[in-house]
Amino acid sequence: MIHFKEIDSGLIDNIKGLFRSEGWSAYLDDDLKLKRAFDNSLYILGVFDDKELIGFIRCIGDGEHAVIIQDIVVDDKYKRQGLGKLLMHRVLEKYSPSDGFKSILIFRIKGPIVSIIHLA
Repeated sequence: MIHFKEIDSGLIDNIKGLFRSEGWSAYLDDDLKLKRAFDNSLYILGVFDDKELIGFIRCIGDGEHAVIIQDIVVDDKYKRQGLGKLLMHRVLEKYSPSDGFKSILIFRIKGPIVSIIHLA
């Protein structure tokens, strides 16, 4: 059964497996640095199929005005099922403008191009 819950660096091996499957090798060189990055994150929401972590979204920010969606990863076997969209919606609900958040930034890196999406 698919469900969502907040996660932390205690699942670092599962997180690394998802990064590895996506070819995000830059995150895999230093376990301590990756653990610190996750420990210092504002919010990390995992999506599970029963007990298996199959995706997550990680946010960084100041906790008051701005949120940056740093990572969003979904296992290949579960793509095209709307899980990434559901993760995004959960973040947008949690950090809504009605709660005082001024912006949510999403960085999209594709080749040499970085686009920034500002949701106010």
